[in-house]
Amino acid sequence: MRIMRFPRSLAILAAAWLAFAPAVAAAAGPGLIRDAEIESYLHDYTAPIFQAAGIDPASVHIYIVNDPRINAFVAGGMNLFLHTGLLMRAQTANQVIGVIAHETGHIAGGHLVRTKDVQRAATIEAIVAMVLGIGAGIASGQPGVAGAGVATGPALAATQMLQFTRTQEASADAAGLGFLDATGQSARGMYEMFDILQKDSVLTGLGNPNPFLQTHPLTQQRMAHIQQYMATSPYTNAPLNPQLEEEQRRIRAKILGFTTPLEQVLKAYPDSDNSFAARYARAIAWYRAADMTKAVPAIDLLIQEEPDNAFLKELKGQMLFENGRTADSIAAYRLAVKLRPDSPLLRIGLAQSLIEMNQKDDNAEAIQHLEVATGLEPRNIQGWRFLTVAYGRNDQLPMVALAQAEIAMLQGDNKKAKEYARRAQDGLSPGSPGALRAEDILFQIGQDDD
Repeated sequence: MRIMRFPRSLAILAAAWLAFAPAVAAAAGPGLIRDAEIESYLHDYTAPIFQAAGIDPASVHIYIVNDPRINAFVAGGMNLFLHTGLLMRAQTANQVIGVIAHETGHIAGGHLVRTKDVQRAATIEAIVAMVLGIGAGIASGQPGVAGAGVATGPALAATQMLQFTRTQEASADAAGLGFLDATGQSARGMYEMFDILQKDSVLTGLGNPNPFLQTHPLTQQRMAHIQQYMATSPYTNAPLNPQLEEEQRRIRAKILGFTTPLEQVLKAYPDSDNSFAARYARAIAWYRAADMTKAVPAIDLLIQEEPDNAFLKELKGQMLFENGRTADSIAAYRLAVKLRPDSPLLRIGLAQSLIEMNQKDDNAEAIQHLEVATGLEPRNIQGWRFLTVAYGRNDQLPMVALAQAEIAMLQGDNKKAKEYARRAQDGLSPGSPGALRAEDILFQIGQDDD
């Protein structure tokens, strides 16, 4: 699991949120979480819903926001954001899927704001920073205190992107319920999660409302409509999907293990709990507490139970790498990539270990994995950054410039992107894949500037 940090300018916008977040979240920092396993499970949740809505699952980007509050939203185009608070509070996968079905209703209904001004500012990092910053103001009872940058233009843009009318909410509910029926899943989870939100709102008081309720007006009439729908739906009592429910248990265990102090993890998952999720959480917590004498044997036992689980091998690789056992981590990562060759995050993890070895053959292998990873996920800045290191060690300076151009493009710095792309063009053979990509970047920058 990786927590993506904001650039300094965006971190300032989100800083006020830390004053109101629990200590655990503050220690982890605001931002986005990248985790191959959780993202894989969320794909299992979302793909049938998207397909029922007539949406290509590959066209929707799913982001995990490191925020303990229950929230989910769609913004900036085909982007679905799920807070760790939602994933942690949900007791069943069906509850998470209910919220996803509702948010898909907004996408399918064309409820997203598409004004040029909003879209221009709607980078993923900016959206998250604005949401967290606004959340800080909401928590204080004074939305204006979220920071000077948030209180004006960005706050307005975030409100425009996230705020829905009651009519749109009812429409998204109706569409979401239809998607659940179309996939043979119960609407009970949607009702249960909305009920949790309503009860939390009553308990915390109006001075500290949940951000989901601020942007998604939730009324008793809507709750009653879902109940009425459940009374006639043939799938209301459909059994929960055992695979998805186990995935949800592992999601909760993994997030808790990575974001909560050891003593709290052991309280939530005592030694008497021998479930896979409990042992998984404890292994992660021991590793986070630097107790490798317990962490490594614990993860090895889980690997023995599920030898084809790439994510367990990835976690072992991460454990070993972060504790100075780089050569051993490579073996674990290689097994993970062999099992999941289409996972860019696993390839990037392996490449990082290979680069750390600082050997010519290892560096060449790292380049191979990073080129595949960035091909699969072109917006992964971390992959491009590692490529600049690996290309540099291999004396491929024009390719270093090309990777730097990709990074600058992703950061919205067209001036630097143009400079690096031209430098790459000057050093690459005309017609080569790298030269053609540099040409594409220059063409795209020209289009954006227009």
